[in-house]
Amino acid sequence: MENDKIHRVLDIYDRLQEGKVIYKSEEAQRFQVNEKSIQRDIEDIREYLEQNTVERGIKNDLIYDYEKRGYRLECVSKMSFSNEEILALAKILLDSRAFTKHEMMNMLDKLLDCCVLPENRGIIDRLIANEKIHYIQPHHGKVFIDKMWQIGNAILESRYIEITYEKTKNHETVKRKVQPQAIMFSEFYFYLAAYIENIDKEKEFSVKNDMYPTIYRIDRIAEIQVLDEHFKIPYRDRFEEGEYRKKIQFMYGGRIQKTIFWYKGLSVEAVLDRLPTAKILKEDDGKYLISAETFGTGIEMWLRSQGDAVEVV
Repeated sequence: MENDKIHRVLDIYDRLQEGKVIYKSEEAQRFQVNEKSIQRDIEDIREYLEQNTVERGIKNDLIYDYEKRGYRLECVSKMSFSNEEILALAKILLDSRAFTKHEMMNMLDKLLDCCVLPENRGIIDRLIANEKIHYIQPHHGKVFIDKMWQIGNAILESRYIEITYEKTKNHETVKRKVQPQAIMFSEFYFYLAAYIENIDKEKEFSVKNDMYPTIYRIDRIAEIQVLDEHFKIPYRDRFEEGEYRKKIQFMYGGRIQKTIFWYKGLSVEAVLDRLPTAKILKEDDGKYLISAETFGTGIEMWLRSQGDAVEVV
């Protein structure tokens, strides 16, 4: 009899998952039991769904549909995050260290308030509490989300923007009229990729025939003005952010270059993940000969940081 009940409950649950409506009288006849037994089965399924909500953050309700006069599953979880997903997102957000402490705490609170059920909020809070306490904001201490939104809209509308930008080395301020192409994120900072308008490349650029966009740290943009003027780029010449992102891992401008080096460290996977264009050319007794294409000289800093684990060919 116990096996019959288990089979009956699982069968009903499977059909609820398929979107079918369950009628007590039909189920009672189908399984040759009384309607009270079917009602108990329905309550068992409800209890399981409630437990799933608490343990996994997946909320599905077994409701009585008065119009159809039967029971059906209302899937709320399709549009919501699970506890595991929210924890992962919160950890990534904290580890990015991309925002001021006030901004970061505010974003996390909103994320948890919107996406985590009240009964599960305490679990997530405890799992990220230590990182929240010890969160270190970026040294620039600037709020720039409003500028990112302005840039994003300018990209969608293909509108020129004029920026006042503070250079990294000497803090010199320059004005630039640019065609914004993409917003990217890398290691604590958000960047704008844009083509500069009306500039003497021979005088200003180290690579005079550079066809790729210039990279600007968004927190260093002191002022921004979206202009009414539109630009147009042929589809065949469009900026492909995904492809570009594979090669500009270090956010340094310059020409595209190929670097070949031996890697003899502990995890070649970490190198392949750090350099998406990297390919293993050869393996020799735990050493790997690797080739990678990147923009600019940023890779040189990374190679030096690897110490004896890397030998440049």
